[in-house]
Amino acid sequence: MRVRVLVVASLSTGLLPVSETVFAQSPPGEPQVLPPVVVSAPATASKRGPRRQATQRVAERPRTVYVYPTTPTSRSGIDVDKVTASINYVDARAIERANSLNVTDALQQQVPGILINEVAGNPFQPDLQFRGFVASPVAGTPQGLAVYQNGVRINEAFGDTVNWDLIPTAAIRSVSVVTNNPAFGLNALGGAVNIQMKDGFNYQGAELSTMGGSFGRIQGSAQWGKQVEGFAVYGALEGLHDKGFRNFATSDVRRFYGDVGYRSDSSELHLNMGVANNKFGASATVPVELLQQNYGATYTTPQTSNNRVGYLNFTGKVEATPTWTVEAAAHLRFFRNKTQDGNPTGTQPCEDPTLLCFGNDDTPANGLNGAQIANPFAPGAVLGENDRTSTRSTTVGGSLQATNTDQLFGHNNRFVVGASYSSSASHFTASAELGTIGPDYVVTGSGISLGQSGDPIAIGPVSLRTTNRYGGIYALDTFDVTNAFSITGGGRFNTAQIVLEDQIGTALNGDHTFNRFNPIIGGTYKITPELTAYAGYSEANRAPTPLELGCADPANPCIVGAFLISDPPLKQVVSHTIEAGLRGTKELNVGTLGWKLGAFRATNTDDILAIPSPVLQGYGYFQNVGSTRRQGIEAEITLRAPTLQLYASYAFVDARFLDPLAIGSNSPFKDDDGNVQILPGNQIPAIPRHRVKAGFDYALTDAFKVGADALFVSSQYFVGDDSNQAPKLEAYTVFNAHASYQIDKSVQVFARVDNILDRRYSTYGTFFETDSVPNFANGGAQFTDARSVSPARPRAFYAGVKVRF
Repeated sequence: MRVRVLVVASLSTGLLPVSETVFAQSPPGEPQVLPPVVVSAPATASKRGPRRQATQRVAERPRTVYVYPTTPTSRSGIDVDKVTASINYVDARAIERANSLNVTDALQQQVPGILINEVAGNPFQPDLQFRGFVASPVAGTPQGLAVYQNGVRINEAFGDTVNWDLIPTAAIRSVSVVTNNPAFGLNALGGAVNIQMKDGFNYQGAELSTMGGSFGRIQGSAQWGKQVEGFAVYGALEGLHDKGFRNFATSDVRRFYGDVGYRSDSSELHLNMGVANNKFGASATVPVELLQQNYGATYTTPQTSNNRVGYLNFTGKVEATPTWTVEAAAHLRFFRNKTQDGNPTGTQPCEDPTLLCFGNDDTPANGLNGAQIANPFAPGAVLGENDRTSTRSTTVGGSLQATNTDQLFGHNNRFVVGASYSSSASHFTASAELGTIGPDYVVTGSGISLGQSGDPIAIGPVSLRTTNRYGGIYALDTFDVTNAFSITGGGRFNTAQIVLEDQIGTALNGDHTFNRFNPIIGGTYKITPELTAYAGYSEANRAPTPLELGCADPANPCIVGAFLISDPPLKQVVSHTIEAGLRGTKELNVGTLGWKLGAFRATNTDDILAIPSPVLQGYGYFQNVGSTRRQGIEAEITLRAPTLQLYASYAFVDARFLDPLAIGSNSPFKDDDGNVQILPGNQIPAIPRHRVKAGFDYALTDAFKVGADALFVSSQYFVGDDSNQAPKLEAYTVFNAHASYQIDKSVQVFARVDNILDRRYSTYGTFFETDSVPNFANGGAQFTDARSVSPARPRAFYAGVKVRF
């Protein structure tokens, strides 16, 4: 079942503390190269072998922030107190704390504004939402976050999707969530997620880890790093098998990452590569009436996907003079995705029951040969279809950047100028096979494929080649007006050309170009040594994806992610973001107290939404919906002490439509024309207004540590309820706990329990057509409740062991 040039920049990617300590020695896209930001703290002394002491040193407050095109090679930086935006940072220790191969789990725990949900019905294919903007693996989701791995943009070429399952979690050195900065180019409407990977210079040693537990979960990982004089090598391998708590939701993950590096006094070079081959059963949303009878139920299956990736990145840095640094990067990425999706169908017997029609009983349903299909199905059979897609993308690109730190008018100054370019070629195919839906909601294929059918709906095979060419030039400057007051200004000019070439006919042909200059201005003021104020304004843009450009006509809805139709062009989305706040630290007798309080407002013009068809379930189209606004506050407090670490945060996100608009909807409150009326001030669905997070870790002894965390998420409107007329999806609170015991220097055992209270809740909700498929669990009667939700995992227990060398 379907659900739905730069002149930059501020250093708005301020980060929380990160230590250069060797991690192994502590127990505890569309690719496009653009400048990420990371923080470096003073190096902490490290001894060979893991430390068991509960008095393990906590990473100090970072002193500098670096801008670079790929891996962390630059050695000159800017004071972290000059970052003109909120600071969101998660290091390797926080990721390890989650004991999960999903990096998004650690991000949800640690970053106030982040929330994840399982639109696809699989925990390894989550939507990540930050401030109401989304980075999702689900085709057809309007993406609002840019995601980078070692400075390479990994939003995939065809739909800007983000496949979190392709990133080896054990190999991640740090993740920063960047706000208020156009430096990250296309798609960074709400910000960017910037992932930095480990290498042999910052990780030395070896670790083996294995874990198993509820729902058939078994996983393992291995990593190794070594430095020999100026050379270093690193590698990480991960594997996982999970049966899932719902029917047909098995997951298999296999992925590898490696890096080879060379470093001298004035230069550093890295060659890193990765491969992954992952398979998922995605059970998607389920009608609440089925869920009440069976918490593991699914509705229309199979829904499987297979993601494969291979990539090669080369980065280099040369300190040309004491004040000039030149950095360059090049990348190559191959991506393939295959899906099979069982669904209800618009195909039905005609008035003449020996023939098949589409949408009604007199419009012919045609086969691939163009002739009307004879009805081979038994009377009373429930018809469905298996929709299959294949997406293959190849991307190449590179960047060049120069940084100067000469003084300007006797004041400290940092100037960065550069350019980036990438080109992607994608081949997308789709087909539909008719079948029947059995009592288990499994669609059994008949071997009969649908051709062009319906009027105005067009169903049939698709073969489309697309080319994306993304480029940008950028510059940034941060100038110290005084020792306490600094200003940052600049911008980025983005250009995007998207060419669509229909491989069957000409209906999908198109050539679209989008250009925009995005400015930024901001400043910071150090009120006291322990208190800093910041404020900034920036803009960012998102070009429509090839998928969206091929499905933008309400009169010709598509099976989202499967079938495309020649449609009118869409406008690019532009965000206007203002952000301000305070942050500080305070040394107490018990440890270091850190805190931050900030507010933001992001207004999108010509926002793009996925609109469900009011006529056919599973169909939809993309449409500019005028202006929308996301605004809110974020507050966080942390305490870092030798034996205790605490955190608590609150995020308020108010997301609303600003313009009146009538759009198609599958809401039970739609009018006779199948539309709902959006009024200015209506809340945007699927964006909860309140998020509260808290957690702690405590060392009971030098070897035994315990911890827990809690998450509260307020209610949200169902997707499709843009008029805000239906009851909301209920709020939920979930508690988790974990513990570890260090047996000796090398061996640690650990355990965790998720959803301690076994709370039954859902993270996402939408609507479905209640008369498409009978409620077999209720004797074949018609469904009466149009709500369909994505249930969260019940209580689960996991345990494992880690061995370090």
